[in-house]
Amino acid sequence: MMALMLSFPPQNPSCFCSLDSGTRKTKSSRILMTLSPPSKPTEVKNDMRKQRSPLEVEIKEVTHSMHPEKQEIFKSLEKWAEDNILTLLKPVESSWQPQDFLPDPSAEGFFDGIKQIRDRAAGIPDEYYVCLVGNMITEEALPTYQTFVNTLDGVRDETASSLSSWARWTRMWSAEENRHGDVLHRYLYLSGRLNMRQIEKTIQYLIGSGMNVHAENNPYLGFIYTSFQERATFISHGNTARHAKDHGDLLLAKICGLIAADEKRHEAAYTKIIEKLFEIDPDTTMLALADMMEKRITMPALLMFDGQDDNVFNHYSSVAQRIGVYTTKDYGDIMEFFVKRWNVEEITGLSGEGRRAQDYVCGLPQRIRRMDERAQERRVKQSHMVSFSWIFNRSVLV
Repeated sequence: MMALMLSFPPQNPSCFCSLDSGTRKTKSSRILMTLSPPSKPTEVKNDMRKQRSPLEVEIKEVTHSMHPEKQEIFKSLEKWAEDNILTLLKPVESSWQPQDFLPDPSAEGFFDGIKQIRDRAAGIPDEYYVCLVGNMITEEALPTYQTFVNTLDGVRDETASSLSSWARWTRMWSAEENRHGDVLHRYLYLSGRLNMRQIEKTIQYLIGSGMNVHAENNPYLGFIYTSFQERATFISHGNTARHAKDHGDLLLAKICGLIAADEKRHEAAYTKIIEKLFEIDPDTTMLALADMMEKRITMPALLMFDGQDDNVFNHYSSVAQRIGVYTTKDYGDIMEFFVKRWNVEEITGLSGEGRRAQDYVCGLPQRIRRMDERAQERRVKQSHMVSFSWIFNRSVLV
């Protein structure tokens, strides 16, 4: 789970106020951003209340919006999930591990292996490292993502060792994801190009700040969110693999490519869940899709902070947009992909509210593309140099 997700202004349709009539009376309030400057180091040390991202949000959030009766749907899908979702995981013994791509510390050639990594790293531009570090930091916030899935009603791991299909999926999905941050962190550490202490601070801030995706403890909303995020991650890591190859680091390209392949399998799992929900409960699922799109897919690393730059996430996103690691066009393509993948245009048996939601969702890809075209000129005009603490305060174009 990882990639940045670029956001767009909401279209504000009035028809998506509830996923279950009579259970959700109001929409989530918009985020109120608190953009206070970061505390000085001495203040942070003495006051734990100030150890937070300056972008951390104060929000009145709707919770538990799914009608309790809907939980029976997910209980009834336990066997289906075991046969169709758990099968998309790989056995540990046949999975790659971070050490497969790193010098063996017990071997005589350990230091030669480090030198080879550093030699390859010397030819990679700073702007690429900004994107790779941003992706790695997002991957390292995995505890937040597992926590998020375990807030969802009807599918959470109630005991931390539950044998339900949903709980087993969450734990084993997290275990597969855990390797991503590990291998990137170690590889980047050995490159010698980066300020690892600043990176580690950013990770700590991000995990401490958490995230809010406005899923309301509702698995309809939550699994739509994870479907989008896994596809965005697949695209982002795939593009970092391509760039690494272009810059001559074939091993780094292989690492990023394998991470992208994992994300593709995870996308397939979450996509299947939503496909099944469209099959058995199309109206609620359609309303959930429209609701998440209207609220926008909130970036998992939005609250990223390095202790210096209040806007480090936006700056990292701008670099990723400029060099083609992840762009607003990708966002529109993802929206179009899922409209086709879930046959959204063809779904029948909807309520009047559901049909309005369907029309809204089907029209989104073109709206997103028009907004991207208008934003392209603004981005060119507003380009400027920004320093990143991750690369020892060297500057890159954003």
